[in-house]
Amino acid sequence: MRLKKYLITGVLVWLPLAITFWVLLWLVGLLDGILGGVLTGLTVVTSTAMGVQLEGLRHIPGLGVVLVFAALLLTGALVSNVAGRWWLRQLNKLFTNIPVFKTIYNSVKKVSDTLFSNTGNAFRTALLVQYPRAGSWTIAFQTGAPVGEVAGHLGGDYVSVYVPTTPNPTSGFFLLIPRAEVIELNMSVDEALTYVISMGVVPPAAPVRSDIP
Repeated sequence: MRLKKYLITGVLVWLPLAITFWVLLWLVGLLDGILGGVLTGLTVVTSTAMGVQLEGLRHIPGLGVVLVFAALLLTGALVSNVAGRWWLRQLNKLFTNIPVFKTIYNSVKKVSDTLFSNTGNAFRTALLVQYPRAGSWTIAFQTGAPVGEVAGHLGGDYVSVYVPTTPNPTSGFFLLIPRAEVIELNMSVDEALTYVISMGVVPPAAPVRSDIP
């Protein structure tokens, strides 16, 4: 029994590290593959000497991560000034006028702006909701409130919530629930996500009571 206990404890120690390294290695491989494709294209259109130099860059591990990070950092710096924002608006106008492409681009942009903008209200509050049936409770996140035609049909005070799946919170269900039927939690979004991903194994920290001297 003690041997089994030690074995399980060892797995619990190494499993998070192994998965973390696996994800990082996969990401590095993906970015290096994208860089390799770009360098291959440049090799075709450049001179022979330049092509050999570019081809040599493909064998530097992690170079894709560095270049992508540098490109993101440079892009963020450029669009932080007036001239950069003007060019960004022109690109948005161009992308939103391309058939088919504009549908995908607009949808992704709205979601990303909502999730990552400081003014967005997505994943700002952890909730407790009854799902998938009455009497069964799960963790959800408020993403806003219904508006327009949807709000008109519902008639009443509703909230938009996202119910993540476990252990992969990137997939889930979008629900419109009466505000009176949800319970707002004091735990942070990070604590709630950890609680969901761990399938309840890692509970949030107990709130500190202010009435205790």
